[in-house]
Amino acid sequence: MFSGLSPLAVEGVADDGDTVVITARTRGMAVPCPVCGMPTAKVHGYHGRTVADVPVGGRRVVVRVRIRRLARPVLGCSRQTFREQIPGLLKHHQRRTVRLAGHISEVSRELRGRAASRLAGVLAVPVSRSTALRHLRSLPLPQPAVPRVIGVDDFALRRRHRYATIITDATTGRRVAVLPGREAATLETWLREHPGAEVVCRDGSATYAEAVRRALPDAVQVSDRWHLWRNLCDKVQLEVRAHAGCWATIDPPRPGGVREQTTRERWNKIHDLLGQGVGLLDCPRRLGLAMNTVKRYARMPEPQALRIAPVYRPTLADLVRGFTALLKPAEGNDVKLTEWITAARAVDLPHLRSLTNGLEIDRPAVDAGLTLPYHNGRTEGVNTRTKRIMRQMHGRAGFDLLRHRILLP
Repeated sequence: MFSGLSPLAVEGVADDGDTVVITARTRGMAVPCPVCGMPTAKVHGYHGRTVADVPVGGRRVVVRVRIRRLARPVLGCSRQTFREQIPGLLKHHQRRTVRLAGHISEVSRELRGRAASRLAGVLAVPVSRSTALRHLRSLPLPQPAVPRVIGVDDFALRRRHRYATIITDATTGRRVAVLPGREAATLETWLREHPGAEVVCRDGSATYAEAVRRALPDAVQVSDRWHLWRNLCDKVQLEVRAHAGCWATIDPPRPGGVREQTTRERWNKIHDLLGQGVGLLDCPRRLGLAMNTVKRYARMPEPQALRIAPVYRPTLADLVRGFTALLKPAEGNDVKLTEWITAARAVDLPHLRSLTNGLEIDRPAVDAGLTLPYHNGRTEGVNTRTKRIMRQMHGRAGFDLLRHRILLP
């Protein structure tokens, strides 16, 4: 039951109902001096320490241990006396055993301050939220070497106001660093101080591209394929919406149709609630709809804008299919991309033309993204985990604590 106290000689155990009190002493072996390193067992005096240990049967465990104060081992030592320490069991100035402190740290790692304090109380280890956060901060961060392939992305600390930069190992998803802000100078400084990256995966950010060019001119920049696909989808959506008026003449609304009636009823209900001051987050609960559905209807000024197009322009559809084929990395995709850009510029699709201009501006990174197997998917996964951490913290913690939680393995 008390195997964790094996370095001590247990003299007695008392049970007063809610707490188990253990009386123990050290075993009397020679201990090395912390200054000169010479072992000594000469006792100068005794000192009592009271520490908490892991609970037993839902009851607190308190250990009252007698510690020796030992005399200096040699005359030339600068230390007159010193208190013996018990490695693996007690630490300097601690009121908890090492294993109990480790349990609190692990609970704090997953649940942060208040939630960790509540769970620890249920487990008969009462701690305050400040103590839980202190144990969380005491967990050591790994100091890994800079990987050969890194992923760089930003995430919002406060949307549209403050952002930060995350750097990961693009092949394993291991977190490497979290930087305040998303300015080029911040990333450039970190890359210069931590050389070794040969491939950098990123989105279409010109800021990050410039920082990598300055700090690592020989590194290969890889534009993430998911972001390329997302940019294409956005431009295609704009192109399709631009022809909404044409669809109305081809396929006029049918007032008696079930779909038309359902669309109009939903649009009216959502906009009536929004007009009454009901929040966007409360509308799905009242109407029994999904949040994305409510957002889609709320963005539309008229219900007719939600009608599905009966026919898509075949020129546009062919270009989408052609670009989709390029998203599977293969040798020669850079040449095919040139042909795709030429075809996209030959048709009257202005929104798609703006996409081709952006591809040409970042062409080396785009070519690398379509021909090399690297991507930023694992970095996006880290960002998803970061959002969960921020929701747990409810925005109350500062950047240092958030950075600590992100980097913990």
